[in-house]
Amino acid sequence: MSKLPEFILTVEDVSKSFDGFQAISELNFYMDKGELRTIIGPNGAGKSTFLDLITGKIKADTGKIIFGEENHDLTKLREYEINRLGIARKFQTPSVYEEHTVYDNIMLSLPESRGVFSSIFFRLDSVARDRIAEILKTIRLQDMERVIAGTLSHGQKQWLEIGMLLVQQPRLLLVDEPAAGMSDDETRRTGELLLSLEGKHSIIVIEHDMEFVRQIARKVTVLHQGKVLKEGSMDSVQSDPTVAEVYLGRKHSTVA
Repeated sequence: MSKLPEFILTVEDVSKSFDGFQAISELNFYMDKGELRTIIGPNGAGKSTFLDLITGKIKADTGKIIFGEENHDLTKLREYEINRLGIARKFQTPSVYEEHTVYDNIMLSLPESRGVFSSIFFRLDSVARDRIAEILKTIRLQDMERVIAGTLSHGQKQWLEIGMLLVQQPRLLLVDEPAAGMSDDETRRTGELLLSLEGKHSIIVIEHDMEFVRQIARKVTVLHQGKVLKEGSMDSVQSDPTVAEVYLGRKHSTVA
């Protein structure tokens, strides 16, 4: 008897409107533990609103969002409570401590060093140092640990911020348009980074760059008008005429 998948995230009948505009409409979404899921959709499809709902930045009007095997209903929790459950979000614009070194950015992001008093008295032990070293290697900045973060390229700052989130050991990582503003080489390396995290973390990536989506795509969810329009492999999504019509405004085409 085959084992049923273990959902890290279950979204059922979730709706959200703003002043009469229906941003999310009876949305249903299911994600396996350890999965790397890519979400695409035209502007106004509800992608960022979806992440806002997961993180508790905004509250759903109806429906439920269940997280983890403990079945936490995120619609009933505050932002900081959701974050403490192990849900981390990376926004499109990187946010790092620009006056500090790459190493110190990772160190300051350790859960143990958070807060005024803990930051004053916090001392690195061997476990914390090993964790930082592992993260620096994962994001390929191990040779730049003493570099001031403000001098990094845009792509390097993006990788550093991902590392700042990874050191907190999130169970679910939400990544919003990571390839925006990157060079081709940076985009490729970002894809390699996210693929290397598959299975270790559950990851949702929102992206517009279709070349980047092709690189990382395992299962793709297409949102349109706050609902799931199509879900499946990149090939099946690309060849779907309804998806092409939504993206390009004409029938019988493919997503570029």
